[in-house]
Amino acid sequence: MNDRTAAAVLTDGAGQDEDPALLRRVLGARLRRLRETAGISGDAAGRTIRASHSKISRLEAGRVGFRARDIDDLLTLYGVLDPGVRAEYAQLASRANAIGRWENDADLIPLRQDTYLALEDAAAIIRCYAPGLVPELIRTPSYAHTVSVIAHREPAADIQRRVELLMRRQHLLTRPGAPKVWFVIEEAALRRPIGGNEVWQTQLEHLAELAVRPNITVQVLPDYVGGPAISSVPFTVLRFAAPELSDLVHLHHATGTQFLDKRADLDRYNSIWSRLCVCATPPEQTLGVIDAIRSSHPLDA
Repeated sequence: MNDRTAAAVLTDGAGQDEDPALLRRVLGARLRRLRETAGISGDAAGRTIRASHSKISRLEAGRVGFRARDIDDLLTLYGVLDPGVRAEYAQLASRANAIGRWENDADLIPLRQDTYLALEDAAAIIRCYAPGLVPELIRTPSYAHTVSVIAHREPAADIQRRVELLMRRQHLLTRPGAPKVWFVIEEAALRRPIGGNEVWQTQLEHLAELAVRPNITVQVLPDYVGGPAISSVPFTVLRFAAPELSDLVHLHHATGTQFLDKRADLDRYNSIWSRLCVCATPPEQTLGVIDAIRSSHPLDA
């Protein structure tokens, strides 16, 4: 699969315009494979572009932009001499250096979160565990607004922009070619009446509506299981259609965001995910659990 084909699989297949953050990861993966095939160390590659091994790691992870001179020097080092192939790499690097559609909201999102939004938008499978609160992708506007007010001391206009950004993200759940999305939610999160009874009830109703969609799976982790004993850290695992890209674990915390793609890390989080799914109630029982929680505090109470 060449660079253009890989990018097309990830973007055109989802019905979306290509996002530079995604293309950076595609290009980084291609460069890493070229380096490994050539048997060249990261240190040697770094010296070739007058940088360190850590710079090569960031390039190969798609976390930084690509200078044309660096691409040219690396291709020479890796033995890629065909002018046509080199031109394709240069063109992909140029597209990867453009401004992404999520970067317009960079003032509202932590460092590198725009990269995550592009990858999330292109994923074929999304698995999400978010202890304590309903996951972002399935929040109603009112629930999301309440959480943002609590979490961020900002003007009302900025809070509203946050909510609007989240609503744009949620389009991926219902668009043509939508990814398969799997949520594990703590029962305690569903019982927590964020925003008051009306907001809470509306959120539960929304969750029930989404849970019956063919591309969405929802499981509830009972209180007696103790979700934090399995993992107290919210995480998302992304899987992509193109074999070009490995799975990616995303960790989102108060000071930023972190990506994990090493095999040991992926194995660890896949194991955690498996335990969460085994301990949670089966998906076919989810609507019954939600109904029971809703009836415990009826809207007209």
